[in-house]
Amino acid sequence: MLRLPDEYRDRFKKPIGRLFPELVDALPLLAGRTVYTVGDVVTHNLLAAGGSTEIAVIDGYTMRAPCAKTPLCAHRRVQVKNPAGTLTEELVRALEDAVEHPPVLIIVDGEEDLAVIPLARLAPEGSVILYGQPGEGLVACIVTEDLKTLANDLYSQFVPV
Repeated sequence: MLRLPDEYRDRFKKPIGRLFPELVDALPLLAGRTVYTVGDVVTHNLLAAGGSTEIAVIDGYTMRAPCAKTPLCAHRRVQVKNPAGTLTEELVRALEDAVEHPPVLIIVDGEEDLAVIPLARLAPEGSVILYGQPGEGLVACIVTEDLKTLANDLYSQFVPV
């Protein structure tokens, strides 16, 4: 298991893609792209708007409170453990498998927030990752070589425990 040291947490609070106040503002960016989502509300809102996601990573919570908008989708379901502030090998392996064999709903026992980092490392270029930015909206990350470099740099901040 990898843990994010406290001294690096602020670095992970800044969006690593383009911030949109509402999902509707991001929809044109999604056209013709493979979409991955991280977060219950983002996933729910995308599906409610008629969109689709190849991989959805959820934990049943939003801002540490139970989420009433937990999405229901017909994807193959995989359950993993991932405590807050960590990236478990189980989560990373599930993401690897999901990228290779979509569609998949990954249900995290713990916290899914940091799944964006390994997903950005694994997702094919040209795809897009959507995740929530608490109190601000959602972030859309188009997977590029630059995003993969940033994700690798952020991933290197984690330490084994």
